[in-house]
Amino acid sequence: MRDPNPSETASPFGPVISAYSRADAIADGVLVPVPESIAKEAGFRFPVALTSAAWADCVKWTDADSEAQPTPQDETGRLWDVLYVTAHAMKKAPGDREFEVRLYRVPRDGSTGHAKPARLKSVIGPGDDLSPVITIMCPDES
Repeated sequence: MRDPNPSETASPFGPVISAYSRADAIADGVLVPVPESIAKEAGFRFPVALTSAAWADCVKWTDADSEAQPTPQDETGRLWDVLYVTAHAMKKAPGDREFEVRLYRVPRDGSTGHAKPARLKSVIGPGDDLSPVITIMCPDES
């Protein structure tokens, strides 16, 4: 159906020139999606993704990391840690759309054998179809 009053609904800024969707960010590797089954098991009702920087800092772990680090870990366990503390932070901040996530993780530096503090932030916002999604990122990301 055609809008009877297009001047009333037109954007004052004009037409959208370009848009970068969440699906585009996932396809480009800017966002790393959490498998739906893991997100649901961790208590999330909405899709969850981490920025590639947050993933690299707090989740990523390879066999080479386990060989180089005195504390062997695995990526799945590190992802669970991030999801667990994020879910806990969400429960402590009901109604907030953005909140800080504090956790401990072993840095991937080849030498550290103990966990060190890390900070992330989580944002609940609209996805490509305007349904809620959760994005976990480094504090300086938006």
